[in-house]
Amino acid sequence: MLSLLFIGIKLEQEFGLIRIGILYVLSGFGGSLLSALFLRNGISVGASGALFGLLGAMLSELLTNWTIYSNKCAALMTLALVVALNLAVGILPNVDNFAHIGGFFSGFLLGFVLLIKPQFGRVRQRYLSYNIDAGSLRTRQKHQLYQYILFGISLIIVIVGFVIATIMVFRGVDGNKKCSWCHYLNCVPTSRWKCSTGSAYCTTSQLVNNNQVQLTCLSNNKTTTIAADQSQSILESLCGKLCS
Repeated sequence: MLSLLFIGIKLEQEFGLIRIGILYVLSGFGGSLLSALFLRNGISVGASGALFGLLGAMLSELLTNWTIYSNKCAALMTLALVVALNLAVGILPNVDNFAHIGGFFSGFLLGFVLLIKPQFGRVRQRYLSYNIDAGSLRTRQKHQLYQYILFGISLIIVIVGFVIATIMVFRGVDGNKKCSWCHYLNCVPTSRWKCSTGSAYCTTSQLVNNNQVQLTCLSNNKTTTIAADQSQSILESLCGKLCS
C-alpha cells in the first residue's frame, strides 16, 4: 500500500486521475489473466499486479519521454533495480509472481500509450543558448516519431495479448503445459522451501523399442519409467507422487 501511496500519487498528479485509473485497472486485469493461465488450481487476491503495472508504466514513461528528463541514466538504473528486487521476492513460496509479471508488462506497454508527453526541450534550449528568455516565447510542443511508433506497437500488443489470453482462459488452457519451465518464474525450490502449486504437471515420452514410457515431473525434473498401457487416473496419481 505504501507503493500505491507514493507511486500512484506521483503519477496521478502528473497525468491525471482518468489515465492512471485506466492504467491501474488494465494492469490488474493483465496480471490476473497471466495468473489464471498458470495457477489453475489456486486463487490469489490483492492489488500487487496493478501496483507492478504502475512500476512498469513509470519505466515506459521514462523511456518514451526520455529527452525532457535530466539524470536519465540514474533514474533508469534506480527504477530497474526496484523492479528487479520486487520481482525477485516473487520467487518465494506463496507469492503470485505471475500476477506481478503480467501486471508489470501490461503497465509497461500501456505507459507508451497513455503517458506520452510533448517534446519541447530542443526549442527552449536553442533560445537559451542565445540568452533569450524562452519563457516569454511560444514553445512548440509536438510528439516525436519514435513516440508514435511505440504508441502503435504497444497498443497492438496490448489488444492482441488481452484478447488471446482471455480466450485461452475461457477455454481452460493450462499455461504450464505450454511452457514447461515457466513455473520457475513463480517459485524456485531450494533446500529451505518447496514450491507447492496445489497441482502436479508431468510429461510422458515413449521409450524407443520398449513398451514403456518415461514420466517426468515438471516442477522438480524427477523421472520414472512405467508401463505404456496405464490409465489416465493412474498416470495422474503417479505424477502427484513423483512431484511431491
